[in-house]
Amino acid sequence: MLFWTIIKSAFQSLWANKLRSILAMLGIIIGVGAVIAMVAMGSGAQAQITARFTAMGTNLLFVRPAQRGTGGVISGTQQNLMVDDAKAIATLPEVTAVSPVVNGAVQAKYMNRNNRTQVNGVSMPYFEMRNFELTKGRFFTDIEAEGMARVAILGPNVANTLFSGEEPIGATIKLNNINFKVIGVIKSKGDQGWSNPDDQALIPYSTAMKILFGQTYLREIDITVGDTSKMAALSGQPANANGFGPPPMAGRGGTLHTVAPPANSVTSLLRKRHRLNDLSTPDDFQVQNMAELLANVSASVMTFRLLLGGIAAISLLVGGIGIMNIMLVTVTERTREIGTRKAIGAKGRDIMMQFLIEAMVMSALGGAIGAAWGVGLAKGIVLIPIFKDFATLVEPWVVIGSILVSGLVGIFSGLYPAYRASQLDPIEALRYE
Repeated sequence: MLFWTIIKSAFQSLWANKLRSILAMLGIIIGVGAVIAMVAMGSGAQAQITARFTAMGTNLLFVRPAQRGTGGVISGTQQNLMVDDAKAIATLPEVTAVSPVVNGAVQAKYMNRNNRTQVNGVSMPYFEMRNFELTKGRFFTDIEAEGMARVAILGPNVANTLFSGEEPIGATIKLNNINFKVIGVIKSKGDQGWSNPDDQALIPYSTAMKILFGQTYLREIDITVGDTSKMAALSGQPANANGFGPPPMAGRGGTLHTVAPPANSVTSLLRKRHRLNDLSTPDDFQVQNMAELLANVSASVMTFRLLLGGIAAISLLVGGIGIMNIMLVTVTERTREIGTRKAIGAKGRDIMMQFLIEAMVMSALGGAIGAAWGVGLAKGIVLIPIFKDFATLVEPWVVIGSILVSGLVGIFSGLYPAYRASQLDPIEALRYE
């Protein structure tokens, strides 16, 4: 009964000074709301990045030619990856699929419509490796991939631009004025920042090399690994060498090895095929590990999330200081009330409990209001046109944790003022003017 009486008294006191109570809670409201909104932005960015990598495939290795140049100035890309390199890589243990990749920008035309788009020349395993699905039509076959068939599979953006609601399957389009038959349209994946898989055309790699681009070398070799735990060993690259480690050596753009790469690794195989027998000679290619790349990016985003949350949490501390200041003022204003309560039998712990509960109520109520504001801000920011492509993710544990932390802030902020009130001498308090 006494406990509920104290709570009732605390609410009455807060209600009697509504403006002061709201101003005291304002710091907590802003702090909790900022923490939830900021962490939601960081979580959304992390989920968005993870989804993009997942859409590409997380058990992939990419082999690309190294850069060439002199005096530290890059002048171009080496032309040293061949179809036979891809076929040799396919024989390595743990490799489940390999696809040569040739790409370039072309002008796509159909009737009086045209579109500048990216063309990727690939083999049949590429579609499964990159998690592509069809909305209509079919993928091309191995026979078509090897036999320079003039067939094309379009991304949804290209199909919409060229056909504008017409049926694309079976139609003939021109890629750089060369006829190709449309046999499929892939399902949308969305813009992935550095590339847009929806804005491309996929054709057999042999057709791209011999007919469309007239080249004998590959731009990339994509590799699927059966056991993701062995991806690092299969790549044969030192840790953090694929874009996150030291800069490329001597203008060659490849990794310089201090020890021989593991046997049966992609690096070891390509070094032998490219006659790079001396360890003082860097690789003339680059091997990128998608799993390691994702782990590094995720770690960077996590650091960003912690930074945002830490900055926002500072306002919680400021809010706690504000509550402490208000409670100290309240103790001074209510000195005679405290003296009266003690004179009629209230004990020090009762007085302390009353002021502590007032501080906790202000903090917890501010935390609840701040949580609602933070969730609303996180959900509403994506409705603003400039942020329409920005993702936010509100996690329940962040909301609950923020409210609990605001309650703890109230406890710590109210302890000293409550203790000070409980120690007042009732006779001196009654004399206070």
